[in-house]
Amino acid sequence: MSRTVDPVRRSFALVEALSRRPHGTISELAAETALPRPTVVRLLHTLIDLGYVTRISRSMGYRLTDRVLGLAQGIRFIDHLVDAAAPHMRRFTRAHGWPLYLGTISHRAMTIRFSTAPESPLSFERAALQRRSPILSGALGRVWLAFCPDDERAATLRDLGVRPDAAMEAAFARIRRQGHAFTVLDRPARLQGIAVAIRRRGRVLGCISMRFTRSAMDETAAGTRYGPLLRTLAADIAADAG
Repeated sequence: MSRTVDPVRRSFALVEALSRRPHGTISELAAETALPRPTVVRLLHTLIDLGYVTRISRSMGYRLTDRVLGLAQGIRFIDHLVDAAAPHMRRFTRAHGWPLYLGTISHRAMTIRFSTAPESPLSFERAALQRRSPILSGALGRVWLAFCPDDERAATLRDLGVRPDAAMEAAFARIRRQGHAFTVLDRPARLQGIAVAIRRRGRVLGCISMRFTRSAMDETAAGTRYGPLLRTLAADIAADAG
């Protein structure tokens, strides 16, 4: 007698099919897994609710989110982007003092993958790994939304339950013109963040933010002084990660 639980087997077959491609439509996934289309649809909806899959668009279909990486936390693996970014980030912090944070899009948030905070003489925190930053108000999330492809932006906002309006589109356009984004502070705060996107071939690989004290400089001064340096840093990381 088989001890296989069929719904579990089908779910993993679908996850494995998605892991072999950047994205897949319902027809493609049904053909690859030999599952009926209605079953594929039901499983996709369940995986979306759990945060492991997101819908990109009608034409592109679905893709895995990086929440699936949490299933392998017990297995050591090297993140290529972190490997590429870490030396550049450390040099920046040694030269300028301020702590840097590398973030990537995760399930409804930006997750910190690497930080120079432990090495920064100007840092107010010693640990930041795996900390989650809000997409809509955090500097990392805002710069990601501004520079990511339209399909990804639409899918992310839909997943957050947010409908873009004219004010939001104007904010993204301003970020693209300036090349950087700041955290939206809902109350007076000691710290502020400025972030830039790591871009390659139309994709956002990740984002870099620098946290600074508002007593040291305002946003205009931070953008003028550090915006170009951070964009150069991001370009160097993108080249090494390519």
